Amino acid sequence: MTTPTAVPAGASSGTPTTPPVPDDTDRLSAAVDFVRSQDTATLLRLLLPGLDGLELRALADRCRFAHAALLVFPADGPSLRRQFAACGLDADAVAQPSVVVRERLALRHRRDAAVLDVRILRPEVHCADGERRVVEVFALALPPGSELADVAAHERARDHEAHIAFEVERPDPLVLRGLCQTFAQHGAVADGGGYNPHEDGTVFYFTAPADSKAGYRRVELYASGDHRGVLTPHLADYQARRPAETLLRLMTGAWTTQALAACAQLRLPEAMDARNDGGPRTAIDVQALARAVDADPENLATLLRYLAMLGVVVAEPDGFRLTALGALLRADSAGSMRSLALMYGGAFYQSFALLASAVRTGQTGFEQLFGENHFDYFARQPALAERFDQSMAASARMFDPLPTHPVIAAAGRRTVVDVAGGTGELLGRILTARPALHGVLLERAHVVEAARRQLDAAGVGARCTYRVGDFADVPAGGDVYVLSRVLHDWDDDRCREILRHCARAMPAHADLLVVERLLPADGSPSLATAWDLHMMCNVGGRERRADHYAALLDDAGLRLVGHSPLPLGASVLHARKAAPVAAVRLAEPSRRG
Repeated sequence: MTTPTAVPAGASSGTPTTPPVPDDTDRLSAAVDFVRSQDTATLLRLLLPGLDGLELRALADRCRFAHAALLVFPADGPSLRRQFAACGLDADAVAQPSVVVRERLALRHRRDAAVLDVRILRPEVHCADGERRVVEVFALALPPGSELADVAAHERARDHEAHIAFEVERPDPLVLRGLCQTFAQHGAVADGGGYNPHEDGTVFYFTAPADSKAGYRRVELYASGDHRGVLTPHLADYQARRPAETLLRLMTGAWTTQALAACAQLRLPEAMDARNDGGPRTAIDVQALARAVDADPENLATLLRYLAMLGVVVAEPDGFRLTALGALLRADSAGSMRSLALMYGGAFYQSFALLASAVRTGQTGFEQLFGENHFDYFARQPALAERFDQSMAASARMFDPLPTHPVIAAAGRRTVVDVAGGTGELLGRILTARPALHGVLLERAHVVEAARRQLDAAGVGARCTYRVGDFADVPAGGDVYVLSRVLHDWDDDRCREILRHCARAMPAHADLLVVERLLPADGSPSLATAWDLHMMCNVGGRERRADHYAALLDDAGLRLVGHSPLPLGASVLHARKAAPVAAVRLAEPSRRG
């Protein structure tokens, strides 16, 4: 924000001088006056002068001016409350931890984010137009003699964090993408952002257009909820202008994998939740937590600070508190992802060290490291095989919509055949949701026993038949066949063979559902792209585009009917047996007629 300043007394009007930096109370007062005097439509017109009438109405309908923000450096809490009172603000406004501003300060000043305890306060302002708006205050305590004095001087002089914000009404991915595109078309440039788990909100920062007359250099779009899928390309645009920092952050990805795996190995989530007795989560002191998990307190604190940066825990004055994200690493949590973290931080992590060799030789890194493919290796190590099966179940939320798929919903009293169905996670969900259905699960002998136990525990074992065998043993006569996360394990030739086995077993009326992650046709960011690399290095398979699967199905005598999205970046493809060529030729004249 640009704040007018007076020429110091006694200074010559013809001599260049450096304007004094207003103190925090003056800066805060100016922000309050700005919030009080503005309205959404007027501010949008000032911010993006090139908007035409239709664009202005569309933006004003989808977002509203919510706040102006600034960063202040009070000596302590009482000092900040006095500043609030001097500006007519609620001195008892509640503070929450910052994520985005803390990380921006850490990057800008080359400081450890853990020492930058930035807090957010949002005292309300009584506005001239009757709207409810706030001043967003980022506060970083600066007691006398603080080593952060140089940070404060730099930030006060340049006001990097001062911005105006528009809150998106009824946010969804389509609306958010449209708003970001409109801002970009009128000269606003991506300037970072992030997801704050403390308040479940996503921010998109922009640098204002050069011709903006709003008085602020930075603009924020705020959307309640987790919209990191839309945020990813926005951050990519921002990071493209900061290549060194971006590359450095990318290089630390392995540290994140191991930090999550260490969190799971040490059972930190269980220890942090042990004192809560099912009530609201509270912070636990590092010393107490170190005793609970038998760890070195200083080193544990270092790990926890990194996990806080990831949103797995929250740093609070009296210790660290587990978040809902971190709770997914508990072994007993609903939808636990602990086994997945241990797999990705264990054998699969080790084989990624041979990624370059896998690219060069065509042999998976896993086979080079362990001497055999991962299926055979896991089969000889029961504990590892069990963890792998559990890790597959960790992604089972992608199956949530499948029992309502039209093919399943219309199945009536029919049979669903799950080919290589693992421990029965998907089949169990289908049979639970559809009591009239019967299931058949085809798997290897040791997996069948685990599936039998799981499906019996789910109360659907009596409606399931188990077949021990390989893909060549696909049972005939089913009504719906399912291949879930199977084809991506194999190369194209093996996929054609598997699909032909299915096609031979399928009656003419049967349907085939294939669950896989689809590579995007336009090269946009996707989980499938990451899994494609993983499959190449560890398994020897690949992810594919929808048209690639359509070609494989066609080679097997099957026809892709369509596909629809599932959670966790997955999709379900629906296929049926292709009509005989003669039947197609007979049908053609009636279609032309």
